[in-house]
Amino acid sequence: QVQLVTSGGASVQASGSLRLSCTASGLSLNDYAVAWFRQAPGKEREGVSCISWEGGFIDYVDSLKVRFTTSRDSAKNTVYLQMINLKPEDTAMYYCAAEVGRYCNRVYKHWGQGTQVTVSS
Repeated sequence: QVQLVTSGGASVQASGSLRLSCTASGLSLNDYAVAWFRQAPGKEREGVSCISWEGGFIDYVDSLKVRFTTSRDSAKNTVYLQMINLKPEDTAMYYCAAEVGRYCNRVYKHWGQGTQVTVSS
């Protein structure tokens, strides 16, 4: 059974940092592009970033690229989202999703369960 486990969310003060992890079981993430999303209460889901299967291509939403970094560790079958200088508006549930293929095509096959990030001022 394929499962994506999203972890690392927490409650932090503004200007703090967090690193979220997306780890797969029953699936080699190394063969897939992986995207990060977030959804704040009452708002639509927002794409955050996407990293291709080998990490050679990484795309970010413009408003977040200065503070958020996506990377992957093939040995750990894990993709990370490093977030720095967090702001209250970053408060949301964060999700990862494995794309259908190796590149960021916005067609998703597997979703993580989400991890909550809460940033207080």
